Amino acid sequence: MRIVSLLPAATEIVYALGLDDELVGVTFECSEPARARTEKAVVVGGLDTTGLAPAEIDRLVRARAASGEDLYTLHAGALRELAPDLILSQDLCQVCAVPAGQVELALATLGCQAEVLTLDPRRLDEVLAGIELIGQRTGVAERAAGFVDGLTSRLVDVGDAVAGRPQPRVAVLEWVDPPFQAGHWVPDLVEAAGGISVLGTAGGRSVPIDWPQLAAAEPEVVLVAPCGFELDAAVQQGGGVLDLLPAGVQVWAIDADGLVVRPGPRLVDGVEAIAAILHPDAVAPHPSVRQLR
Repeated sequence: MRIVSLLPAATEIVYALGLDDELVGVTFECSEPARARTEKAVVVGGLDTTGLAPAEIDRLVRARAASGEDLYTLHAGALRELAPDLILSQDLCQVCAVPAGQVELALATLGCQAEVLTLDPRRLDEVLAGIELIGQRTGVAERAAGFVDGLTSRLVDVGDAVAGRPQPRVAVLEWVDPPFQAGHWVPDLVEAAGGISVLGTAGGRSVPIDWPQLAAAEPEVVLVAPCGFELDAAVQQGGGVLDLLPAGVQVWAIDADGLVVRPGPRLVDGVEAIAAILHPDAVAPHPSVRQLR
């Protein structure tokens, strides 16, 4: 089978299931594992936001969306040459990846007969189910089920470690300028880690808020997890908004791309990392978080 992944999280899943020999195409954002972009053909390009501040990125994305311009470029010629049997795509977020509808239109134009598997998880359990679905469609169902069993076991271990402890109120910022509360599976991560998610709705979209709304939610911990950024950038962006956050609240930066916003197997690492923040006497420290206050 020849597989093309148009979603960074799907690329992670394909490698985790030992299907890297079948993977022939990825996106410019597929950074886990790092070798994916050098081993495989890159069939999707996108905006270069290097050096832009969060507010500048937000304005750029909004302007392109308002004018009907695509945020991602699907390289149709490269896709034709790869002749994939299976394409892993999504329709959950047009800011995150090429929508499946655009992929299907391109395939029809090219005359390709590839199957498009659309992955649109909104909750943590749906992310795990998606891993098993990929395993089923690629002929490694048993391997995928075993992998998911291992992830589930780790979640159970965290739950046992934090059971019966006070649950801190937690706000997760998916963007800082303007501030966005994190939705989808992120509240599930917080609750699995022994916290109470404020503002964000499990399964709901991430939506903009203002700083008074955040203060009114009375969080005890704020996690800065800017979508598209790793730990060092989260530290920098979090430091820039400390004065806007309620006094006396713990503020932590976290590797958002690695542990929070990409719906792949490392979300379980995210649960472990958040649990280490909320319950440091019960869960071992995690290297992908840093306290800012």
